[in-house]
Amino acid sequence: MTAPLRIGFIPLVDAAALIVAVDKGFTAAEGLEVELVREVSWSNVRDKLNIGLFDAAHLLAPVAIASSLGLGHVKVPIAAPFNLGINGNAITVSPALHSALMEVIDGDRFDPMVTAKALAKVVAKRRKAGADPLTFGMTFPFSTHNYQLRFWMAAAGVDPDEDVRLVVLPPPYMVDSLKSGHVDAFCVGAPWNSIAVDLGIGHILHFVSDILGRAAEKVLAVRQVWADKNPDVVAALVRAAVKAAEFIEEPANLAQAAQILAQPERIGVDAEVIQRSLIGRLKISPDGAMRESGRYLLVGREGAGRPDPVQAAWLYAQMVRWGQTPLSPEAVKTAMGVFRPDLYDAALGQSGADQPNAPFSAFAGPAFDPTDLGGYLASFEVGRQAK
Repeated sequence: MTAPLRIGFIPLVDAAALIVAVDKGFTAAEGLEVELVREVSWSNVRDKLNIGLFDAAHLLAPVAIASSLGLGHVKVPIAAPFNLGINGNAITVSPALHSALMEVIDGDRFDPMVTAKALAKVVAKRRKAGADPLTFGMTFPFSTHNYQLRFWMAAAGVDPDEDVRLVVLPPPYMVDSLKSGHVDAFCVGAPWNSIAVDLGIGHILHFVSDILGRAAEKVLAVRQVWADKNPDVVAALVRAAVKAAEFIEEPANLAQAAQILAQPERIGVDAEVIQRSLIGRLKISPDGAMRESGRYLLVGREGAGRPDPVQAAWLYAQMVRWGQTPLSPEAVKTAMGVFRPDLYDAALGQSGADQPNAPFSAFAGPAFDPTDLGGYLASFEVGRQAK
């Protein structure tokens, strides 16, 4: 290809494999010339990918599915041959909300069911006092952040459409919105939770890995038509991303990777904050309390890069649960078809039969069965599923 590939991204740590692939020369080694374009909002990234201004993009996994189904926008089939991140989100609350939750909490504050029940008490107390509903920021209607917040709250009977207010904010604007009091809490990817804590205006309540053991977060997305026309380019992009993820996961390379990501035209925050995010050792309160989890963000390890269609089915199930689309067998098949382990395996010259997917787990609800979404969804008391 003569023209450079234009690939859009949002300044988040889970763009790491894509950024490092370009800036460390892994894409060039595959014969690709790439221009990375930093964007602010997911709608910008989606729209520019859909109309061809971007050849590929760092994209919310549910947006790739919604685009393929024609939900919320025009229908543009998307292929996701590489997972840029598993987990990586966190729920951050204001000092006032944190104090209110801790006053009524009964049990382990790192147990999401315990905090969800505390939230239900705070919501009831505010309603009785005639106070405004709590406002939670999330990044997009078709986002893991939206579904993770809803899944957590609803487990304790908090109705996310009736009992609180959910608002859409671009990731880089979350911190200022918390600081100004426009939101009481938010769910966003790294590094923005850590930035809020470092500024003394937020407490990290949960890593998303507390809520879902392994959640597909961002994908490397391409239009299906483009993928069909450029199979060699797609394979080269996947190989470069895999090499970059392996580089990032090597402890000896951590500082260098963080420096690359910290550049103003990339993520543009302090390298030390990025490094904490990559290793999963985060300051969770302004008083300096730390929490560490090897599951906070998976970039390359534990097979994180290989797309898992079961994850796509779970995300589609959330769209159905919250009334964004009706349940249909054809749509389930389409959603699962967005995640392309076959393209990943082909790029690496490996057999898919040798690559078992990790089991899906969540802190509440029944075991997830992608072959029985109706039964799975019927088990939840809170939802908006179209009948």
